[in-house]
Amino acid sequence: MPIDGLWSIGELAERAGATVKTVRHYSDRGLLPEAARSSGGHRRYGPEALDRLLLIRSLRALDLPVPEVGRALDGPEALEDAVSEQLREVGDRLAELRWREASLRLVRDAPEGRRSERLRLLGAVSVPPDTTVLARFWRRVLPVRLPGRVVSSVLDAVVPGAPAEPTPEQVLAFARLHALVSGAGLGPAELRTARPLPDGEYRPAVLYEGLAEVYGAAWEAVRAGRDTAGAGVLDGFVGAYARALGVRDTPAFRVRLTELLAAHEGPLMVRYWKLAPVLFGPDEPVLGLLHHRLCASLRAQVGERTA
Repeated sequence: MPIDGLWSIGELAERAGATVKTVRHYSDRGLLPEAARSSGGHRRYGPEALDRLLLIRSLRALDLPVPEVGRALDGPEALEDAVSEQLREVGDRLAELRWREASLRLVRDAPEGRRSERLRLLGAVSVPPDTTVLARFWRRVLPVRLPGRVVSSVLDAVVPGAPAEPTPEQVLAFARLHALVSGAGLGPAELRTARPLPDGEYRPAVLYEGLAEVYGAAWEAVRAGRDTAGAGVLDGFVGAYARALGVRDTPAFRVRLTELLAAHEGPLMVRYWKLAPVLFGPDEPVLGLLHHRLCASLRAQVGERTA
């Protein structure tokens, strides 16, 4: 150690295993303050500069941009924030790479004559995929009078997220789903609501809030291996529609509701719920399938009563 306790730029670089150019670069960027200048105007650094330089190099080795390194050096909390942000960016890049890998496998393993079709589907989807198109489709489907909080709740339940580690099957399902809901010229017949009611006044918020509770109960029944027609689940399903319409739940209403649901089950929505389930996790309820089960239970009950 020199008599003044300071190192030249070359001495600091040697101790850190870096080049003089690297030390000068970080000094010029304000990341490595010098302690003093020699009589000849040369930079001098104190021993604390070595720890700081080693930390800078470690952060750069973790791919933190230089501006982020500067902020990270302000203290433990700033360092934690910078590292957390870098982790998020790495996660995003990994998600993109995993989606690309699954997409490439999908194209590679395509049956003869289907590769071009799959490439066209994949070409319309961003990487990693964006679910905005799916959410926009549902906003067009849902009643215009539905409160925003209810819309948000429905979107959370019916718009599948992009799997973190997708399989080729999931990539294909998402691409087909994306093509389905972004198709040009979707008219009223295709955009029928998933939970239709007849023309006239009704309270959509009452319906959708009631259905949310019913679907929760139906999901618990399915997970427990119980019939959705039992434990009051089916009664709750019919009751949600009855309350929304302001009528009583009677055998005649159940017949009417069965016919109504069957008549308003558009082909686009059927296709949506054939594609979407593969994108939901094993512990996530798939509302379209639960709705189908409840409709089937209602049809069976009505059929038994009218037989």
